[in-house]
Amino acid sequence: MNNAKYIEVANWIQSKIESRELLPGTKIYSEHELSTMFHLSRQTIRHAIGLLEEKGVIIRVKGSGTFVHPILGSTMSGKKRVALVTTYVDGYIFPKTIQGIVHVMSEKGYTVQISFTNNKIEKEREILRDLIEKDEVTGVIMEPVKSGLPNPNLDLYHEIRRLHIPVLFINSYYPEIEIPHVSLNDTMIAKKATDYFIRAGHHKIGAIFKSDDGQGHLRYRGYFHALKRARIAMEDSSVIWIDTYDMKKLSCMKDYIISRLSSCTAVLCYNDEIAFELIQIFKEANIRVPEDISIIGIDGSELAMQCVPKIATIPHPMEELGKRAANNLIEMMRNPLFDGTYEFDSEIIEQESVICK
Repeated sequence: MNNAKYIEVANWIQSKIESRELLPGTKIYSEHELSTMFHLSRQTIRHAIGLLEEKGVIIRVKGSGTFVHPILGSTMSGKKRVALVTTYVDGYIFPKTIQGIVHVMSEKGYTVQISFTNNKIEKEREILRDLIEKDEVTGVIMEPVKSGLPNPNLDLYHEIRRLHIPVLFINSYYPEIEIPHVSLNDTMIAKKATDYFIRAGHHKIGAIFKSDDGQGHLRYRGYFHALKRARIAMEDSSVIWIDTYDMKKLSCMKDYIISRLSSCTAVLCYNDEIAFELIQIFKEANIRVPEDISIIGIDGSELAMQCVPKIATIPHPMEELGKRAANNLIEMMRNPLFDGTYEFDSEIIEQESVICK
């Protein structure tokens, strides 16, 4: 075997990567193609590929081919940074989720560039454009903005993917684009909450969901599936849809909320924040919880435990979700064929806000 020849091939491939003619995550030429191009034996080409694989420049994926290493291929240019974009920084979910992501990424030697959209489409577009123009990150963890609505920024997500930068959604996802996500199994947990009411003897079960977030639509699906399976008629008049802006002024909607839910014996709330506000509204109207109406929230927040009565809730994994998202993105950067989707299950924490009928 001519040592100079296999090194020449390895150097040629590496130069293509460094010049970005072969981008991180891109499938490289086959052994047959390289053998024809260089007029060398397959054995010599195989030795060159082995050398690059040993150096961590490329990876072989069984049954699929050989790819430029998504992490080390891009860190040749000195980059080892990921972008983390969430809707908010405050609240009971975001700090712990961010903490989980940063903890894992730091352990693996990554820096984390954090941005917030405040759940605004225009801010999401601004951040995405900046990521594309600067091209300084090797991966993106993104919480979608208003994922329950058609998104006008999908063109930018497609552009990021054309740059071979892996993207992973957290908490929700856009159904119009195939990008993996790490989230709660929202349909399942809403079904569990509704089933819990049904087992407690409730048959007039109302609900409050968020209309502009995908989680709201999935939780609605779990809610009506549980009612349908129990052969309980779902009444549209007992389902309230609110958006991000309504959440900030629920107290101003108290008459509307009471008129829609007064005939119910139980209410499933989109999250603990809404459940907490609903209990305050009912207290002002002399509607007792749980004697007159039972309530379940979602997230397992401290807010649910501080309320009087304490709110039955389904915990959000928060920090564990962040750690899972970080590890999955790292694996996506290592292996372009890895499916980063993971949905957490969760169980009800029984509390004082639900009684049997």
